[in-house]
Amino acid sequence: MAQGDPRLEAAVLRSKKILHRKALLAAVASSLPLPGLDWAADAALLTRLIPQINREFGLTPEQIDALHPEKREQVQKAVAMVGSVLVGKLVTREMVIKLATSIGLRMSGKQAAKFVPLAGQVISASIGYAALRYLGEQHLRECVEVARQAQLLLPGNDEGANGGPAAARKAAA
Repeated sequence: MAQGDPRLEAAVLRSKKILHRKALLAAVASSLPLPGLDWAADAALLTRLIPQINREFGLTPEQIDALHPEKREQVQKAVAMVGSVLVGKLVTREMVIKLATSIGLRMSGKQAAKFVPLAGQVISASIGYAALRYLGEQHLRECVEVARQAQLLLPGNDEGANGGPAAARKAAA
């Protein structure tokens, strides 16, 4: 995904760890035989996951606002070119619900599977994990593409003092 750029590779690895943990939580919530609980859990997990991934790439609204105006414009152009609705935006439940409708069929299968004892819960948990993982991976790819196109300085970079995301993190602390 981020071949050749150690900062991007590190951000991808950190993001994948976060994504894996959230997907496991989604699987647990999906395995519980309470109708509707998994939908609420998925929405809550996604509203936390997307900003966390954005933060790893220096793409939260606060981090972007702290950039030098020229760099900010570069990032906004990259976001527009990638066509992402979640990169650099404040994530709301409504946005997450719209995103989840892109995998609505899987979610419906997850609900139906809950009514089959034991095996249905395993299937439901698997679908819950896969659905959240799919959405997270898709967002992760968008963040990598935006960071590449905008040549964004990622958090932890020594050059961050020039107005990059590392400077934004320090200013927020």
